[in-house]
Amino acid sequence: MSPTVLILLPPSEGKTAPARGRRLSLRELGFPELNQARADILDALIDVCEGPTTAASKILGITSGQADLVELNSHLRTSPCAPAGEVYTGVLYDALDWTTLTATARRRAGERVAIASALFGLVRPTDPIPAYRLSADTALPGLPGTGRLRSTWNSVLPDAIATAAPRGVVWDLRSAAYAALGPVPADLAERTAVTRVLQVKGTKRVVVSHHNKATKGRLTRALLSGAAPKTVPDLAGLLGAAGHRVELQPGKNETSPWNLDVIVTEI
Repeated sequence: MSPTVLILLPPSEGKTAPARGRRLSLRELGFPELNQARADILDALIDVCEGPTTAASKILGITSGQADLVELNSHLRTSPCAPAGEVYTGVLYDALDWTTLTATARRRAGERVAIASALFGLVRPTDPIPAYRLSADTALPGLPGTGRLRSTWNSVLPDAIATAAPRGVVWDLRSAAYAALGPVPADLAERTAVTRVLQVKGTKRVVVSHHNKATKGRLTRALLSGAAPKTVPDLAGLLGAAGHRVELQPGKNETSPWNLDVIVTEI
């Protein structure tokens, strides 16, 4: 029986390059229906990064001082791989702290969590991937049309999400750029929740930007510590029981997801 929750996380720009490990094999990744799109994007990215470094840096949106990232991308087919939960770094993943999860929580993460990726579409935390550099808003020569990643992923990611969540809750914690690559299908809206992190400042509430990632990492960790929610209100209840202050509102119409706000006083 499939898990009753699918947690969609954003990736991180920063990544830890594995020192050793086997080479990339798309067949070892979850969501095998994405493999053709993965292969197309991988080929296009490598072609760009095997060309002039200045042109590749411009396409990737990086500075001349980050030329090592171009070199990194040019060797993606032979670079060592490690579980995605260890490769992704940054504020969210520091708070999730993959390496200190219990064996049970890691197993649950492998079933419940999917990490958005401009290169791979979606990966499980246990999927072996190399470190890479590719952002959601990149356009790669060699891809159809304008080369925008959104065009490639929009055709396959929504169906992959629906397949991975035939029942239960979809908790979308992705940033706007990665949610745009593959929106949750509208017919899943009644069992989908999107989350904002709001900080109380005096009598006002403000949307937290950078540090919302740490809160989302802690929320994910909390949800991996016990039973999976079966409904969106159940999700809100479990987070509340874990000590988080949450407010839940239904979507504005039948094609809009629930809004689950997390209220914090400190970051």
